[in-house]
Amino acid sequence: MSRRQQIVRLLLRYRNSGVFSGISLDGELPRLARAPAAGDPTQFVADLEALGATFVKLGQVLSTRPDMIPAEYVAALERMQEKVAPIPVEQIRAIVEEDLGASISKLFNWFDPEPLGCASIAQVHRAQLRDGREVAIKVQKPDIAAQLRSDIGVLRSFASAADHLTRVGRKVRFSDWLEEFAKTLRMELDYEAEAASLARFGQHLAPYPELWVPQPIWDLCSRRVLTMELVPGVRVDAIPPVRRTEQPMLPLAAALVRGYLDQIFVHGEIHADPHPGNLRVTPDGQLAIFDLGMVAHVPPRLRERLLKLLFAAVDGRGEEVTDEIIAISTRLEDYNEERHLRETGQMIARYAANGTVSEGQVVLEIVRIATASNLRTPPELSLLGKALLNLEGVCRVLAPEMDTRKVVEKQLQHVMRARFRKSLSRANLASEAMELQHLLRDGPRRMSDILSLVAENRLQMKVTGLEESRLMENIQKVANRIAAGLITAALLLSSALLMQVPTRFTLFGYPAFAILLFLLGVAIGMGLIVSALLFDRRTRSREREERGHR
Repeated sequence: MSRRQQIVRLLLRYRNSGVFSGISLDGELPRLARAPAAGDPTQFVADLEALGATFVKLGQVLSTRPDMIPAEYVAALERMQEKVAPIPVEQIRAIVEEDLGASISKLFNWFDPEPLGCASIAQVHRAQLRDGREVAIKVQKPDIAAQLRSDIGVLRSFASAADHLTRVGRKVRFSDWLEEFAKTLRMELDYEAEAASLARFGQHLAPYPELWVPQPIWDLCSRRVLTMELVPGVRVDAIPPVRRTEQPMLPLAAALVRGYLDQIFVHGEIHADPHPGNLRVTPDGQLAIFDLGMVAHVPPRLRERLLKLLFAAVDGRGEEVTDEIIAISTRLEDYNEERHLRETGQMIARYAANGTVSEGQVVLEIVRIATASNLRTPPELSLLGKALLNLEGVCRVLAPEMDTRKVVEKQLQHVMRARFRKSLSRANLASEAMELQHLLRDGPRRMSDILSLVAENRLQMKVTGLEESRLMENIQKVANRIAAGLITAALLLSSALLMQVPTRFTLFGYPAFAILLFLLGVAIGMGLIVSALLFDRRTRSREREERGHR
């Protein structure tokens, strides 16, 4: 109850700021730079940090949803820093020894008791292996998984209530979004999954010698302990001017953009948080990438749609952008197609004419306009926009002179050619040939079967939505409501008649039995009205949600 009260206080404090209540455009053309929202974004970040690890992670994920919170809060959440005091090193040693099955002295030559970094979920220490290599050991804090599960359980009840009772809940579907967040959080708590991400990213980015991904030491990894190569060097936002004169940073920035676009559209993985804290320029001139706990996987078909969408946006084709958005999204009952087409087209035209607007901003604006038009977009689209925006921010810090837009356009063409070459591979061609063979072999027989059914007047068509079980369920609900209405009317009529019957038992000066019947009838009637207002509206909303093309 105490945790619920803390969350309720947070929601009430920021109820008028636009946080958690969505963004309404009110017919106004969306702008890439908007007026400040009500409330204090800095205090909001501080309140989230005070609530603990779950809400720090929630804030980081909220920063990828400009359709849910105002731009000023997004900017404040992006600057969120986990100011967490380190826990005693004895607890860290105990977890390492328990998970790895040996003492620290046997596993390492030395283990630094002073942490390299401390966050809400993990603490990082430096150590040296028996073969002399220096490593970083990321250790999950004790009992943090149980705390996160408990907080997610509390948030589920709030999300479910918001989906049923609020307009923005039906539009955004907080429950689905929270489940995605919980799944991401579970993956982040599994350090074996993060080790696998490090290995995959290292393999995928191998064609770019400017980039380096530290590899895990598999023998010293578990679900709560991640041991990987130590990343030396300086953060990309702390490179001294002397280093810039000795080594140009433009090749590193260009390789970072190209490598991440390959990772997204060729390999189908989005690391939405490539911020300066996760990037280091090493002494030998490479750009190191680490902290890959939050990685989203994009299925091939959605990957192709996102690539087409980005190509259309870069070329300034607003109608094609809208078509691709509709194809991957869910249309709600009050979806305003005309408004969506008009405002998306105008925004894409402004982007094509303005060379200073970034691709990340455009993708996030696309999400915001779609949500305001009652179109629910997939979460991968917001992650794509966030990843591009973070990449552009890193590139501005690393190499301000680089034309990020030109690099993105050139790499997208390279990705398209790579996908085309992949489609002409022997395996793909063999698969297509098998499909064609299947069609040629079975097509005539199936056509003959259809013609036979038509000739014999036995062709049947099945219409979904009229299944017997669902039809009977709806009929039963109607019958129950009619019966409840008749019972309510009978109770009220009986109470009115009994009011005139003299009796010794009275309540408020009226016959007690008549009053009880009256109150019972009123209760049943009010319950019937509330059920009709809430349930019928929710059912109608769900039935009118559509996916796919216009």
